[in-house]
Amino acid sequence: MFDLSGKTAVVVGGTSGIGLTLAKGLARAGANVVPSGRRTNLVEAAAEEIRAMGRRSLACPSDVSSRESLESLLDVVLRTFSSVEILVNCAGRTIRKPTLEMSEAEWDEILDTNLNGTLRACQVFGRHMVERRRGRIINIASLSSFVGLHEVAAYAASKSGVLSLTQSLAVEWAQYNVCVNAIAPGVFRTALNAALLDGTARGQELLLRTPMKRFGQTEELVGAAVYLASDEASFTTGQALIVDGGFLASGVNQ
Repeated sequence: MFDLSGKTAVVVGGTSGIGLTLAKGLARAGANVVPSGRRTNLVEAAAEEIRAMGRRSLACPSDVSSRESLESLLDVVLRTFSSVEILVNCAGRTIRKPTLEMSEAEWDEILDTNLNGTLRACQVFGRHMVERRRGRIINIASLSSFVGLHEVAAYAASKSGVLSLTQSLAVEWAQYNVCVNAIAPGVFRTALNAALLDGTARGQELLLRTPMKRFGQTEELVGAAVYLASDEASFTTGQALIVDGGFLASGVNQ
């Protein structure tokens, strides 16, 4: 079960943090994996890590703000692998700032990467999957898709949109055997959020509200991704698989 041998996965935003961990996890499960992102040096390093695991890969940079860039990524992958069965959308950004002080440009930048970028990738790769009548798309939602978090309104709005987009595409593409789901991580320390967590009152509050009393390890997201990418998830679509150490379930923790 959960064997991904013979399948090709593209992980957009797959060169660092959660994205790189998921890319390597899919490779361990048997998939050939193309980890992509904006920075060429990181793309090349990530592709080499996949090859070192005995899987095939490509070093092809992409930018989710550009539809043409994503179309080029798909074309390059298809020339080598002929099909893409799995898409994981991990590209993201955030800033912490009081909403009254946030400029429209800052708001637009975060939504364009997190929400519009996810839409672009889903459209580009989803069309290929719909035409083949087979595919798995995994988006990255957030705790802020469900609850309010202090001073990250743009990020929260974008991730709430990602969850809604996931559900809408799942309904549209179910008839084509394309399953669209999301993983909603709890508090995982990555380069994206380290400054918000390390030694801060915010980090302590998040630990207090997490029943397991620790931040997640990115490896703990791999099982969710492998399941959603696999044939065993053939009747699972439109769902958010929450991996949060009990955060959303918690009320009083002591």
